[in-house]
Amino acid sequence: METIRNWLLPLLLAAGQGVMLWPGVYPDGTPGPLALAAVVCALAVETATLGWRRTAPVRSLAGTLAAGVLGGFAWPDGYVGLGPLIALYSVAVRCPVPVTVRALAAVVGVDWVGAAVTEGLRPPLLSTMALSLGTYVLCAGLGEARRQWLAGRLTAARRLAGAEQARLLAGDQERRRLARELHDVSAHHLTSVVVTADAALRLRDDRPELSAEALAFAERTGTETLTALQRLVGLLRDTGGPDHRPMSGRIEELVAGFGRLGRPVTARIPDGLAGPAAEAVHGIVREALTNALRYAPGAAARVDVRRADGLLELTVENAPPRVPAQGAGGLGAGRGVAGMRERAATVGGELAAGPTPEGGWRVRATLPDAAAARRPEETGWRRDVLREQRFADPALMLAAMLLPVACVAALTEDWAGAARRAVLPELLLVCGLLVVHALPLLWRRRAPWAVFGAVLATAWAGPVAVLAVPLPSHVAQFLVAGTLVETLAGYAVAAYGPGAGHTWPAPVVATLGTAGAVTALACADGMVAGERAGPADAVLLSFLLSVVLAPVFTAVWGAGLLVRRRRVRAVAYDDFAFASSMWQADRAAEAERQRLAATLREAVLTHTRALVGAARRGELAEVADTARAALAAMREMLRGLADGGDGGSGGPLAPSPSAADLDALCRALRSAGREVRLRGLPEAVRGLPPSTQVSVYRIVEAALGAGDPGPARVTLRRRRGTLRITVTGIRLAVAGPVAERLRVQVAAGEGRIVCEPAGRLRVSLPAGAPGAPVQEVSPSPYA
Repeated sequence: METIRNWLLPLLLAAGQGVMLWPGVYPDGTPGPLALAAVVCALAVETATLGWRRTAPVRSLAGTLAAGVLGGFAWPDGYVGLGPLIALYSVAVRCPVPVTVRALAAVVGVDWVGAAVTEGLRPPLLSTMALSLGTYVLCAGLGEARRQWLAGRLTAARRLAGAEQARLLAGDQERRRLARELHDVSAHHLTSVVVTADAALRLRDDRPELSAEALAFAERTGTETLTALQRLVGLLRDTGGPDHRPMSGRIEELVAGFGRLGRPVTARIPDGLAGPAAEAVHGIVREALTNALRYAPGAAARVDVRRADGLLELTVENAPPRVPAQGAGGLGAGRGVAGMRERAATVGGELAAGPTPEGGWRVRATLPDAAAARRPEETGWRRDVLREQRFADPALMLAAMLLPVACVAALTEDWAGAARRAVLPELLLVCGLLVVHALPLLWRRRAPWAVFGAVLATAWAGPVAVLAVPLPSHVAQFLVAGTLVETLAGYAVAAYGPGAGHTWPAPVVATLGTAGAVTALACADGMVAGERAGPADAVLLSFLLSVVLAPVFTAVWGAGLLVRRRRVRAVAYDDFAFASSMWQADRAAEAERQRLAATLREAVLTHTRALVGAARRGELAEVADTARAALAAMREMLRGLADGGDGGSGGPLAPSPSAADLDALCRALRSAGREVRLRGLPEAVRGLPPSTQVSVYRIVEAALGAGDPGPARVTLRRRRGTLRITVTGIRLAVAGPVAERLRVQVAAGEGRIVCEPAGRLRVSLPAGAPGAPVQEVSPSPYA
């Protein structure tokens, strides 16, 4: 299908030009033998280069320009040469604005030089140049509008691919988030209870008052743990978004809490910390101080947070332990430093931890202060986007100006030089009125009704000029060429307005307004076609013009409504698909949260309640044992979360799917309502190594699972030790996160991948010879 789209239009143009070369078809006759050979050569070059306009638009434009110059000089009157127009449109669709502007300048320059050579430096050259410039500018503007539409569709596809990726990873992200929160709770609360109770038990004979303090602390901390776990259960219902409240006070409160445990802690924290980086600082400080409490009891600690060049520099350092830590090695889950690095990496920062020369421990993190560094980049990005979006409307407005001016110049070519010079000021006035008439089209997207009203109002400037200047009627008639602007304004109201129910008066008002303005222009001096006209003639002329213009404006209005309907449907589909993916992601995360919350209650809350009860009964040894049991349960749960299970008990992992399971995958998609065809199975995958079998399945699974609702086709072919995978109908899979994941998978298999914007994926993977023996692959649960 893509090949047909590339070559159908060039072949049709070549066929049309070839018909004109047939003897007797063209009125002025066919060119001579040498010129005929040049025309055929130019036609062949133009057809061949236009066939590559989608993949190499700039080269295609250069080839069509060369063919146009050759054909124009060989057969000036008969060679049409539409290739540069089509190639310029392709450049505008597929290249950025600067490239389009340079291509437009090149095409116009070549066309102007050719016109100057063939027509000479005469007055008709001005009309030719104006008409050429207007035509090419209009073509480039339409191509830029198409590029903006495709860019919007690509952005929507990436957005949908990201939402689909979020849906697939929702459960894993919830498990990681819960594991981090559980680790923080266990570290900050339960570890403190164990350390305090062990210290009180060791010093019970020397300092008996510590037992009462340890029991009170255990009761208070156990209650705080229960509260924290309840908060965590509530957090499981949250969306996981960053907290933008100031964090400085919360970090200071955290540091003060560790100071109340008898540890000397100094802190320097700037005001106004907020955002994801501040959340990461809070978590890293909590983890680092907890590690210091666990492994260096009684040692002094220092917390230092500084701002510098858009970064947050965090340092948490503790002195060597005063007494050796006893039994601390079994309190943690073994992921403290890894968790801190994970927090730093989540916000785009780095973290390093290690011993100090004095025997202590230091944690250093550098985090981007996003609140201070993001605004200039966003402003520049928006400025670039707006600048590119403004190119299509000025191009259309300039074309609407130049085409009527070119008509004025063309219609005055036959005038004698003296007659033209006599009315030159009036001709310049007409051109100025046409420019002012088209100028409001610059704002046709942002304020269509205002532009529509301004265009209709400036149309009456012609009759006013006829009366005020006065403007001769044989010159004022050129103002009728500005009717094109009313047509574009009516289209803008339908395409960018609020819908048919609110814009239906537009064709009626445009018809009556344009007919009235043209009638007033024709009758302003009291003469119509050289004869005196009365009120009845004006009414009749206005009626006839309304009859002629009504179908035109109605058709234009209908075309605008069709374009608007298509755009609204596309946007509505994108929004629905995005909302559907996000809803499914939320449901998957919610199910994971509910399951993990239930496990949390069973694994930890029971031990924590027992700890509070033992503290209230005054049983210090039981407090220590119960706190250790709670930590052990928490650790087992964290291991289960790290493994992706619900408690670490889990059984054997499911075997990996193979390429032979693609048939089952396609059947499952067809049963869900999507038409998916599979070709080349099982011949193409027979004898593939097990790793390649898994790669083939994963690649096709990712491509078909990007979220496209339409039909798709998967083709597998094996030639000369290479397996070729072609998947079509996957527009959402060739861009965004899905495409990046596919590139990683293909690179891991030492293959090659091509993602075509039309929604086609081509992958080449190394494979064994077709006659190689079949290797056994583990049975798959998907078969």
